[in-house]
Amino acid sequence: MRRPLHRRALDVQVFARDDGLFDVEASLTDTKTHDVPLAGQPRRAGEPIHHMRLLLTVDPQLTITAATSETLWMPYAGACDEHGDAYVRLVGLNLMKGFRQAVHERLGGTRGCTHLTELCSVLPTAVLQAMAGSVIDTREGDAAGNPPFQLDRCHALRRDGATVAQFYPRWRIGAPKAELTPGLPPEGVEELGSGPSLFEASAEPATSES
Repeated sequence: MRRPLHRRALDVQVFARDDGLFDVEASLTDTKTHDVPLAGQPRRAGEPIHHMRLLLTVDPQLTITAATSETLWMPYAGACDEHGDAYVRLVGLNLMKGFRQAVHERLGGTRGCTHLTELCSVLPTAVLQAMAGSVIDTREGDAAGNPPFQLDRCHALRRDGATVAQFYPRWRIGAPKAELTPGLPPEGVEELGSGPSLFEASAEPATSES
């Protein structure tokens, strides 16, 4: 038998604007199933311990053109939300080019809020999902001749594997014949280099809960 104690919910929504830009609304909410004392006051079951939001605008190249934050529920009212809108420092960063490392440098530790900074870490892949197949071509690659960004980023889409051979044959590199899907020609597919990465891969140092 077990009983629920805590829930953290992350939500990211992306909206296309008429001016060609995109609004990103991300939120983090923590709730508990039992009352807890917090800053000298009881926080009732189901009431948020944390509810923070990041509000961004990005261009089609995924560069942030506007940024702000909101702290709606917090442990320490008048303290947690007094960071001078530090998250305007996200402006100018590109979600797919060193974003997580740049966030840590600008907003890590006491320069920002633990939970808002942590929320930043989910933005690259979440916004990328919104753009994939419409703003970003996931079939033909980019104008420089590089393959679609998602190839060679996980085990299923390794370019010498069966999935790429079946669904992205143009971008397959030499694979053992045993891995190829039956019925696909094993020869005659041009081998291409992987090219520069569009996908953010920097790791964030661990942060403590507060």
